[in-house]
Amino acid sequence: MGHTCNSIIINAPYDLVFDISNDISRWTELFGTEYKKAEVLEKKDNKITFRLTDEDDKSWVSWRLLFKDKYFAYAQRHEPLFPFKYMKIVWLYTLKPEGMALANGGQTTDFCPVELTWIQHFEMDKKAKFNDTQIEGFINEGSQHNLKIFKDIIEREAKI
Repeated sequence: MGHTCNSIIINAPYDLVFDISNDISRWTELFGTEYKKAEVLEKKDNKITFRLTDEDDKSWVSWRLLFKDKYFAYAQRHEPLFPFKYMKIVWLYTLKPEGMALANGGQTTDFCPVELTWIQHFEMDKKAKFNDTQIEGFINEGSQHNLKIFKDIIEREAKI
């Protein structure tokens, strides 16, 4: 089984961080060049079903449950699963009150910065080109890059 965990501190109010990061229609911007299409297929209560298409025109459907009041989102890849046996993703949003004075160049802010953590738990299909360990490396590298994009965009929109 593969497992990754990557985090970044975003100096913006929680509501803004949560809302922008879970706006599937913006994922083509937020994930850089990783997705060329991000389509919401259905939204019902706190569940979003969506299709992502990568730069190689490979598409898959996933679903995502939003728990804004509990500071997390949970997602699973739905179909096709290949090259995975399964892919489960948790995004945690942790308020960092100790960072309030650091968020604005040493000036105290009226919000707590947010630590956004992406946890991915998966297993690769035995027929896949890469194994769990190799994919962990790819995901870690991509997540660190993408989290920086999230940070830059959200902080710019927060006008920090």
